[in-house]
Amino acid sequence: MNHVPFLDLAAQSAEIADEVLPVWRRQLATGGFIGGPEVAAFEAEYADYLGVPHVVGVSNGTDALELAFRASGVGPGDEVIMPANTFIATAEAVSRIGAVPVFVDVDADHLLIDPQCVDAAITARTRALVPVHLFGQTAPLEALVPIADKHGLTIVEDAAQAQGASGPAGRAGAIAPVSATSFYPGKNLGAAGDAGAVMTRDPEVSSLVRNLGAHGSSVKYSHDHVGMNARLDAIQATVLRAKLRRLEGWNEARRAAAERYRWLLGDTPGVRLPQTRPGNIDVWHLYVVQVERRDQVITALTDAGIGTGIHYPTPVPLTKAYAPLGYRPGQFPVAERAAARILSLPMFPHLSAEQQERTAEALAAAVST
Repeated sequence: MNHVPFLDLAAQSAEIADEVLPVWRRQLATGGFIGGPEVAAFEAEYADYLGVPHVVGVSNGTDALELAFRASGVGPGDEVIMPANTFIATAEAVSRIGAVPVFVDVDADHLLIDPQCVDAAITARTRALVPVHLFGQTAPLEALVPIADKHGLTIVEDAAQAQGASGPAGRAGAIAPVSATSFYPGKNLGAAGDAGAVMTRDPEVSSLVRNLGAHGSSVKYSHDHVGMNARLDAIQATVLRAKLRRLEGWNEARRAAAERYRWLLGDTPGVRLPQTRPGNIDVWHLYVVQVERRDQVITALTDAGIGTGIHYPTPVPLTKAYAPLGYRPGQFPVAERAAARILSLPMFPHLSAEQQERTAEALAAAVST
């Protein structure tokens, strides 16, 4: 049986190997592993790609979020509103600085943060909100920005799943005053290990992020703040530069694959297909369908050699980690219902039509039994 992988990183690596390996050899020979010209070049190229003045490469996406919050003035005791349907890193970054995650439900059509729920969750302690761009499309910032402006809140974009996406309010990672992203290998723009970045239009925020991420130091052994070690290494920057040159083409391949899935699965009873929000240009980081008896369907797909994922099986406020906040089942009806039904199908730029056909056939068979 030919296995259909959920994600094929080897194909991406093979495509960039001839560009990356000579640079890596030079880095090994010179010992230039931290910072340096490759990091500076990637930061400039990604800034140009997004259309923002400043990009600071950092160690990973969680650190990027923490640095973005800290540089935006979010601190201990502040409340930060975010969707219940997100990866836990969004909340972890808030908790790590002593602030309090406040979770709200998502809309039923796109599973993105619901602006009406945001408005209802604002208190005197609310300092910021985090619209998570999920599955490859932008959150409704055109509705969230007026809410933030009305209440004097900071917006920090979590753009880890939407590199190259855009919507009515602009390009993911370039809409809010400060944004954070992850370059975890499985992202649309992924490194060969952990990496991330903070994007901003504010030069003071950029300088503070860079300072905080280097042990609170802009000059060696002179420390202005209690910072952290969150620097991007040159090896990852080399990979990111090579992949950035291909990102638009790879995102277009993802869009073609999503359209093929729509054609293959559009008439399949028992399968709810994902929807793109009006005005969004989706980059399909994930292709997330909804089915009944999801766990049984996964078992059938696994037996058929089809790789799958669940993003995410438990809303963050209902995880054990956040039990102390006191949230209870039933408080996030849309996110909770989706968590029991969502199923991520294989999606990557090198996914073949034959692999998608096999996936669609296996899924149709699984939901019909």
